[in-house]
Amino acid sequence: MIGVIALTALGITLASTTANAVLEQQERSSTAQYGELVEVAGGALNVVRAGTKGGQPLVLLSGFSTVAPGLDFAPLIRELDAYDVIVVEGFGYGYSDLTARERTAKNISTELHEALSSLDLKEPYVLAAHSLGGLYTLDYANRYPSEVAAVIGIDSSVPNAQLEKEATANNGGPNITGILSTIGFVRTVVWAAPSVVAPKSDDYTPSEIERMRQMTSWNFGNATVHDEAAHVASNAAALRDVRYPEDLPVLHFIASDNVASASGWLDSHKDQLKNVSRHEIVELEGNHYLHWTQSKAMAEKITQFLQEGAPSQGPSTPLVASGWEIQYDPKPLAGGKGRS
Repeated sequence: MIGVIALTALGITLASTTANAVLEQQERSSTAQYGELVEVAGGALNVVRAGTKGGQPLVLLSGFSTVAPGLDFAPLIRELDAYDVIVVEGFGYGYSDLTARERTAKNISTELHEALSSLDLKEPYVLAAHSLGGLYTLDYANRYPSEVAAVIGIDSSVPNAQLEKEATANNGGPNITGILSTIGFVRTVVWAAPSVVAPKSDDYTPSEIERMRQMTSWNFGNATVHDEAAHVASNAAALRDVRYPEDLPVLHFIASDNVASASGWLDSHKDQLKNVSRHEIVELEGNHYLHWTQSKAMAEKITQFLQEGAPSQGPSTPLVASGWEIQYDPKPLAGGKGRS
């Protein structure tokens, strides 16, 4: 009886794994890739660019395990249409390669630097990061200070002992999430309860939400993201005593939900910025994903913060209309690799 049950379970698992792989291949081949692939050391990163050509470059970096950053930031991109907005999807995310070298803060910053250097951007640019991306903006601003005009944090992580402790406790061991994704369990969950993986917001189009659900089945729990999780504690430890340059303007948005529930969340952000001569911390109502529901308020505050003391700029040319939405061309982009 035990043998029959084991063989049955094995057969179901193999069938589900095969079906998941076939469906993913079909979806990738029939759905056009958004963005543009940029070659960096070790592979290719996907870059989404929108807004206004000639405007202040503003680079958006996602938080941990955001399966499709170019889509996740869509409401904020639409509100920031006066800027030259660039979303760099890191390795393991969106349409970027799903394999990469170890996910140290140094490697991630170096890859971002290579990607941005290959684009036709005027320097310096603004770095804006959600959640764990805050570790990488801190590293980047100290590694390439002349390239950064300002930093924006979107409920961003702060490297401290608490983050190291939580990361050590929550991440380690085999990649169970990756296994569940490979055998099709994640796809089944998305199919049965699509609202579970959809942003809790009315600021996305139906096509954006559907694409994010689809890409959850492709990207969730991949080996590169698992490796990034394994490096959170060591990255936080390496950056714990690092501060932003004192003359670099820094604006941090923090979520009211985290202020209320996470002990020391506000104080840790205050501590990180105490040496910065021009900084501001703005608490907004909502959860950790503030850009899902507070994009308009964030864009207004970002513009106000950046314009204070900034020289005026000449006329610029729109890259896209203000009603920005990723358009899915009938043909894949040149150089698309049809990831699998």
